[in-house]
Amino acid sequence: MQSEERRTLHKNYHDNHYGFPIYDDNELFGRLILEINQAGLSWETILKKEHSFRNAYSNFNIKKIAAYTETDRERLLTDAGIIRNKLKVNAAIENAKTILVLQKEYGSFANWLEYHHPKSKEEWIKLFGITLRFTGGEIVNEFLMSIGYLPGAHSEGCIIHKKVLKQNPMWARL
Repeated sequence: MQSEERRTLHKNYHDNHYGFPIYDDNELFGRLILEINQAGLSWETILKKEHSFRNAYSNFNIKKIAAYTETDRERLLTDAGIIRNKLKVNAAIENAKTILVLQKEYGSFANWLEYHHPKSKEEWIKLFGITLRFTGGEIVNEFLMSIGYLPGAHSEGCIIHKKVLKQNPMWARL
């Protein structure tokens, strides 16, 4: 990938997605899938494959992913457009099932997150660790920063910081 293409890819994510609140459960789950798959890889790799992830994982539809069969698992493990890691694929499917339970109990995945806000990063990591699969400290931290639950996505001097603040992220509501 040429450096100009790389800059454009990163700039789009930085300027339009990173740190901005997400309220749609499927999009929240999609971001979690992407963060889980980034573990051990560069974020650029994930950004380049985002469209393929969206296609492979039924546009991040939680209900559809929760119903995936062994055939779907095998399909994902042979899809060169995504990260073919059995632990990550299994985490996506099992986490979808867990999120369906959270949706029943809290009304939505977004409501579950909001119910537990505010928490320290360490408390979030512990909660995710007992609730969802393949959610270590860095994954949880990046996921929560990327959806506006933890500060740090942008420095105060960054022009995008002001755009994020206008969206009223959860970390700014304390």
